[in-house]
Amino acid sequence: MKIALIGYGKMGKAIEEIALQRGHEIVLKITSANIIDFTKENLQKCNIAIEFTNPESTINNLRTCIDASVPVVCGSTGWGEQEDAIKKYCVEKNGTLLYASNFSIGVNIFFEINKKLAALMAHQSSYQVTVEEIHHTKKKDSPSGTAISIAQQIIDNRTDKDKWVLGENANKNELSIFSKRVDPAPGTHVVKYSSVIDDIEITHTAHSRKGFAEGAMFAAEYVAGKKGIFNMKEVLGIF
Repeated sequence: MKIALIGYGKMGKAIEEIALQRGHEIVLKITSANIIDFTKENLQKCNIAIEFTNPESTINNLRTCIDASVPVVCGSTGWGEQEDAIKKYCVEKNGTLLYASNFSIGVNIFFEINKKLAALMAHQSSYQVTVEEIHHTKKKDSPSGTAISIAQQIIDNRTDKDKWVLGENANKNELSIFSKRVDPAPGTHVVKYSSVIDDIEITHTAHSRKGFAEGAMFAAEYVAGKKGIFNMKEVLGIF
């Protein structure tokens, strides 16, 4: 495949390494220094675009890729409030979009475990549930997109929680997410159910960015040549 990397930070470089190992070609690299090259004509030289930037740039970047009829895999977080709107735009334009708050295979399996545990604990009122995430100090969004996904999965399986909050909750209907920034942590997520009798805890700890980069490449290979909206469950065959 011919790949456009929209964003060439640490994740972009990790994806490039994996892509080259898998026999693909990077034909376009877009950063703030060469944004003038981010054109429809240059994008159309590519089979797929992989976007890892920041919440301020993501929506425009995705629209540009969709308008160029280039399938786009997006790993930027912090723009979730506009997710439904950009998916609608993609469908209207007959485009291709795969967005994931986390591309790690392990994290996506963790998501499924989290949902199952949340369903099992839904009526266990003696347990209080919290979410904790730990990332490196350069991570721009807090809480992480992964932590928000985890929290929403819990909320979807409970009747006593209807929103998440960053930090200590003030009301029983709120689910606390505790966000920490510690170097050089690439990412740890913990769901904890606590009672006076015992605790139940599930944890995912990333050791490097390689897992995220490999997952993003699997996603890119999966959606190339397809039309529509996709997710990591489809990429990994988790149903």
